[in-house]
Amino acid sequence: MMRNTIEYLLKHNIFLQKAYQTVLSAFFRLIGIFIRTDDRLILFSAFNGKNYNDSPKAVYEYMKMLPECASFRFVWAFEHPNQFPKPDCEKVKTDTWKYFITALKAKYWVTNVNIGRGLHFKKKATVYLNTWHGTGPKKGGNAVNGRKDYNFSDIDILCCDGEYLKEIMIRDFGASEENILMCGRPREDELYHATPEKVRSCREKLNLPPDKKVILYAPTWRDSKNGGKSYPLDLPIHPELWEKELKDDYIVLIRAHSLVTDLMKINYTSFIRNVSAHPDINDLYLASDLLISDYSSAFTDYSILSKPMLCFAYDYASFDRERGLYFDLRDHFDVLFTEDELLQKIKNLDSGREREIAEKYRNHFIRRQDNATQQCVRRLLELSQRQKSGE
Repeated sequence: MMRNTIEYLLKHNIFLQKAYQTVLSAFFRLIGIFIRTDDRLILFSAFNGKNYNDSPKAVYEYMKMLPECASFRFVWAFEHPNQFPKPDCEKVKTDTWKYFITALKAKYWVTNVNIGRGLHFKKKATVYLNTWHGTGPKKGGNAVNGRKDYNFSDIDILCCDGEYLKEIMIRDFGASEENILMCGRPREDELYHATPEKVRSCREKLNLPPDKKVILYAPTWRDSKNGGKSYPLDLPIHPELWEKELKDDYIVLIRAHSLVTDLMKINYTSFIRNVSAHPDINDLYLASDLLISDYSSAFTDYSILSKPMLCFAYDYASFDRERGLYFDLRDHFDVLFTEDELLQKIKNLDSGREREIAEKYRNHFIRRQDNATQQCVRRLLELSQRQKSGE
């Protein structure tokens, strides 16, 4: 709880952000002078150490197969290292002295959020790959009220999937245009190459009945109302009503954002299931037939599959006022504001029309590139080689 409160204060107080960054960045830069870079050490982190997943996992597993990386020393950072038997490599606890020393030693950083924990102490010799984790409608970086601390200028390779995200990264995150790699995200390679066999495998893994269609409900997080002590999500739905209206044809999977600490008023059953702890979001995308979300980057991910998507934005006005949106969702969706509207839409779903909407959304935001994983690793190793040759 103390950690959450500190993170909340740093996110919402510009003075504390500045003091935190200035003092601790200078401290670790000084320490770094005395720490030699290990040219074979690579540090991975996904969602600030919360899990072993997403694009860093895809990059790690690809590099493990490459002969030119056979001598690399792979280290993963986790909030709770003992909870992760995989990957089979060294692990370090985030935000510890050992973590920061490992970061200062590492030749390579790979993450989908950040390695420096909001600080700026990366050495010039370190090659930094940030895959980022999504392309969505809600404002991010320094566009968010109270945030002026984002500076991605030290990232050597920053993944983007289209001009929309590229502009945001340059304007609101301080990224350098020459360091942006227009390749999409490594995690999404699997979505572009999905097969019926893979879909069937994901459904079996999740123990889903073959005779039911699957709804994936993946709302984004809302900011804390108690100073960072908790991030509850009180959805305005009545599960018993959903079961009454939909149980003959559907199963519902609820996927909370990783920042959500409590999904309130939900009693889970065989009909409505909590899959928030499932580590691989791609499994859920592939196994489901319909996505319901609101302001999440899940829309962009899911649009790759050309499957129906519904926007249930019950708190549209307040969310736009408090967090902010980059665009009006009503330009892309038939936005649904009430539970009754949503249920009626599902019961009378025009799958063909909704697929067309999904494809238009995809084509608007994504400039597709195949093999993002391969492109990222190739660029990572190329930059290291250029440093060695003095280019």
